[in-house]
Amino acid sequence: KHFGENKVQEATSKWREVKNKVDLKLHMVGKLQSNKAKNAVDIFDYIHSLDNQKLVDSLYKAQINQNKFLKYFIQVNIGNELQKSGIPVNELEPFYNYCVNEVKLKIIGLMVIPPNDSKYAKYFKSLNELNKSLALKNLSMGMSADYVEAIKHESTFVRIGSSIFGPRS
Repeated sequence: KHFGENKVQEATSKWREVKNKVDLKLHMVGKLQSNKAKNAVDIFDYIHSLDNQKLVDSLYKAQINQNKFLKYFIQVNIGNELQKSGIPVNELEPFYNYCVNEVKLKIIGLMVIPPNDSKYAKYFKSLNELNKSLALKNLSMGMSADYVEAIKHESTFVRIGSSIFGPRS
């Protein structure tokens, strides 16, 4: 019942008709730009890549306008990598508080794409601890290459598309 997509436009073209006929949950797992918030709220049920206040504000406004309320994961940049999206660990708590207390988004967990340095168990453990410190119940971590380790660290959502469908072209 749960499927993920990386891009709003691809999701809309693939899933619009199906969602009208079948009860399924669609997850936005890729980077989301604030100018696509309205379309994202329209097609998705979950957003895994909440990573900045402008995006939060755009999603909140789109939710109110559409009277549709999604579930969210805050993406954490656990390795402080310049090339990756996500909230730095030292900014997580104030960002979480803004999302929950000021804007009233339904934050259900944290998401991470760890650095590609084979130390993913360390990052999964750290994110699990951060998740627990915020009393969140869900974790979005683990992809085709490392999902077993992610599950060992209590991941509730894994992204294993390439194991099922093969690599993207």
